[in-house]
Amino acid sequence: MNRKFETRAIHAGQEPDTATGATITPVYQTVTFTHDAVDQNKGFAYSRTGNPTRAALETCLASLEGGRFALAYASGMAAVAGTMQVLSAGDHVVVADDLYGGSYRLFTRVLPRYAIRFSFVDATRPEEVAKAMEPATKMVWIESPTNPLLRIVDVAACAQIARQHGALLVVDNTFATPYLQNPLALGAHVALHSTTKYIGGHSDVVGGALVVDDEELHQRLKFAQNATGGVPGPWDAWLTLRGVKTLAVRMRQHERGASRVAERLRGRPEVASVAWPGFADHPGHDVARRQMRGFGGIVTLDLVGGAPAARAFCEALELFSLGESLGGVESLVGYPWLMSHAAFPPEEKRRKGISEATVRLSVGLEDADDLCADLEQALAAARAAV
Repeated sequence: MNRKFETRAIHAGQEPDTATGATITPVYQTVTFTHDAVDQNKGFAYSRTGNPTRAALETCLASLEGGRFALAYASGMAAVAGTMQVLSAGDHVVVADDLYGGSYRLFTRVLPRYAIRFSFVDATRPEEVAKAMEPATKMVWIESPTNPLLRIVDVAACAQIARQHGALLVVDNTFATPYLQNPLALGAHVALHSTTKYIGGHSDVVGGALVVDDEELHQRLKFAQNATGGVPGPWDAWLTLRGVKTLAVRMRQHERGASRVAERLRGRPEVASVAWPGFADHPGHDVARRQMRGFGGIVTLDLVGGAPAARAFCEALELFSLGESLGGVESLVGYPWLMSHAAFPPEEKRRKGISEATVRLSVGLEDADDLCADLEQALAAARAAV
């Protein structure tokens, strides 16, 4: 039966427990599993290699992304590192230059020590991706929408370029979630998530995931994961599985709130610019409409008055908590210059379009009128700080 997203989020991989009939997947809080004989087990041997709670989460995520296989990781960055473990010394990766600061730190300060090279390009222009490809290029890495500037990358165009060169395309799908975008259906080889964000959805569990459709690639990733051990514990897997059940209804409300917030901020004298892919004049709007089923819950703005205005705005907000993460039921405000993108050198941030006036809003599930009222009083504080 071809079940809809909301149904799969609740039921995929989550059949009643065969031993007890428990409706909800149990937390298998165990390190090891008793063998029937030295060469026989019941499908699980050791929880680093596999755990029934984690397996339920992986089955669900694979179903939601339209892939055959998923791997759950201990964090989003563990998942990022997991993709790199299929590479070898001398390999080259083409990377979208607008990306999460943690990924940038891994790509520029850790992996080059292992002789893996990275070229950073404006991936919103597919011709720049094509121009950067080399015989040694084994992977193309993109985000869409990007963090924090919400630029839109044409996933299908990048997939075509990667496949023409025999390279893998990895798409960080954290901002869109499987509810709004499915990179594998657009030609990508790997869909990556920080499940800490929207998939978990409640700011109470850290995790990551990779979803693939190719069995050989899955086996390579799984072998590396088991060898290096970047797996979530059963309780973390259970919390994430609980969160994903409501992903669809939450994403609809996140988007409604973001639309209201973006419209309210637009045109305000304290605001220099507002980025949200749902605006018809957003540079990536047409591509977003083609490859997404909605525009997400993140709004990024630049304030008039630079750093003093941005700091005053962030610190005056009451309903928007000032914090590093996003995608929870509660609204969050982030200051990329010193928080999520602190790993970038100042000149690189400015070149990308991140300034000391840039603020990222993760619009939660609170009443939109209350959120807009909170933004109004914070804008007054920003105005007074200039």
